[in-house]
Amino acid sequence: MAALSWGVKQSFRSYVEAAGGTVAVAGGAARTTDGAFVFPEGAQSTLARDVGGRLTGVGRFEGQVSFNAHGGMLNVVLTDPWVEAAEGGLVLTVAQGGARRVVFAKLDAEGMTTAGDAAVIPAAITLDGMFVLGDHYPPGTALDPVRVAEV
Repeated sequence: MAALSWGVKQSFRSYVEAAGGTVAVAGGAARTTDGAFVFPEGAQSTLARDVGGRLTGVGRFEGQVSFNAHGGMLNVVLTDPWVEAAEGGLVLTVAQGGARRVVFAKLDAEGMTTAGDAAVIPAAITLDGMFVLGDHYPPGTALDPVRVAEV
């Protein structure tokens, strides 16, 4: 069973908590001791490595992380992150408002490394991701790397 580990952005987590806000997990997601989040693999996940070591298919992960601060003025909910191999490369999508999915981050497949049994993939926020986080980071800003274990 694969799992996705991702901290979103360390400075964003720190900001929310320093502002007296909360960071909460639900739906099977868990928080690690270093502050990142772990999402278990969901049904119909097809993420695999091809013979060249590249990721193919769609890794469907389940769970939710929410960030809340400033009396609800900052309210960000990221649900069911997926790693998807698309024609333009790897992307990380999240569910927003029910079934609607947005491309939150572009993943750098060329910069992917391996650490133990995990693929570690650099990530950068997209325009949609910027809007989800409330315009705090412009597109292309580095996010915490995405780690996909046991693929």
